[in-house]
Amino acid sequence: MTTDAQQACFEAGIKFGSLYHQFAGTPVSPASARSLEAAMAEAIENQPFCESVTVEIHDDRVADAIDHENGYTELTGSLMDVEMQIAYEGIEVRTRMAMRDGYPLMELVSVEAAKSD
Repeated sequence: MTTDAQQACFEAGIKFGSLYHQFAGTPVSPASARSLEAAMAEAIENQPFCESVTVEIHDDRVADAIDHENGYTELTGSLMDVEMQIAYEGIEVRTRMAMRDGYPLMELVSVEAAKSD
């Protein structure tokens, strides 16, 4: 039997796996980055228990990765930072993905009881 906190963390992992593996390889350029950010966030926010998703694709990293005349590169974890908030049965999980030692690391930021209004 899992705890609510464990289930909330599992839900966060599912969302990150979906986001990363669904969109990795998508053609991206500085001109298309904002629309791709929005599409990624909105797609993942459709999933159960997902409160919010923030995707930031870094234009400078994208521009540096473009190595041909077509003006785009493939999206990878090294080009973006992502934050998510998951709510499950009174537990709030905050996560992020950022580059650590050359690798896009997905990590838990916090797991706590949701604040009541």
